[in-house]
Amino acid sequence: QVQLVESGGGLVQAGGSLRLSCAASGRIMSPYAMGWYRQGPGNQRELVARMTRGGNLIYADSVKGRFTISGNIVHWYLQMNSLKPEDTAIYYCNAFVSAQEEFWGQGTQVTVSS
Repeated sequence: QVQLVESGGGLVQAGGSLRLSCAASGRIMSPYAMGWYRQGPGNQRELVARMTRGGNLIYADSVKGRFTISGNIVHWYLQMNSLKPEDTAIYYCNAFVSAQEEFWGQGTQVTVSS
């Protein structure tokens, strides 16, 4: 089995920065894509950023120019700059191996105060 563990969440003022980390452990996997999702209060879980094994990067429009995803299949990161109150959410890291195999972390809370 594969375990994903996020870290780096916390409370920050608007305009500040945080860096989230995701560490993968357990059996060796080769995901097609690694990413970050978030779920704010009363909202559905949404894609924040994703990178494929081939190097393609995808960002939600709301975070383009502020957030950067990086890393490899064991550790990946989300650098979040110029944070806004609407970025407040639980952030989850994700590893997509195939349509039949996908892994999620337990989530880390990010709170941005105005």
